[in-house]
Amino acid sequence: MSFYTTIARYYDAEHQDKTDDLLMYSELAAEYDGPIFEIGCGTGRVMFHLAQAGYEVHGIDLEPAMLDRARARANQMPAINKRLRFIEGDILKYTTDTRYNLVIFPYNGLMHFHDEVAQLQLLRRLRALITADGLLVLDLPNPADSFASQDTDAMVFEKTFLEPESGHLVMQYSVSTLDRTEQIIRINWIYDEVGGDGAVKRTVAPVSFRYFFYSELRHLLRLAGFSVEAVYGSPDLDLYEDGCERMIVFARPDEG
Repeated sequence: MSFYTTIARYYDAEHQDKTDDLLMYSELAAEYDGPIFEIGCGTGRVMFHLAQAGYEVHGIDLEPAMLDRARARANQMPAINKRLRFIEGDILKYTTDTRYNLVIFPYNGLMHFHDEVAQLQLLRRLRALITADGLLVLDLPNPADSFASQDTDAMVFEKTFLEPESGHLVMQYSVSTLDRTEQIIRINWIYDEVGGDGAVKRTVAPVSFRYFFYSELRHLLRLAGFSVEAVYGSPDLDLYEDGCERMIVFARPDEG
């Protein structure tokens, strides 16, 4: 199974506290006419927030298990369902006549694209989908701390949460290794789910992410027909500087 097929049932509960970027997207949505396009929409964390604020949002994702959960939730919310469009497909192959003023790729999504060929193919596809005066938003971690930290094989406790369908307690751990040459972090996410009888069922979900440095990302954007308008160190649009947690890039399409 793919990574997201494996962890789909845990995803919403695991990320229920991930709300720090929602105000940023609301404020950006207020500046642009819809619809808004989200890449890697998953179960709809950002999409539902924007739809509840009155915006039309289209989202694309490759993983049916995540989209099934998004659609099931949307069907229970008829007041906003009409403002949501979930697209199952590969963004690298997706074509549409719709052009978007605001295109967003939230919370680490670009890290799934490991090689330069795919990265440029993606960014050029987004360049074709965005209006001439539109805005592209990429939200990534600042890689500095990870590259400076000492490697360890230790299993790290991450958090506990309740899996909503069963009510079971889930304890989440991670074991990771960082390839600094390839800028790839390989993580085994471990979910220990405690059943009603006290038995523990372990689910292991391996995944790899690619880190990006700002100068590299700026170069990729330039090759794809974008210019960086601004880069921020947090969803509060704090200064991008040494020690900041995030690398949030606002880019606009070049003329021509």
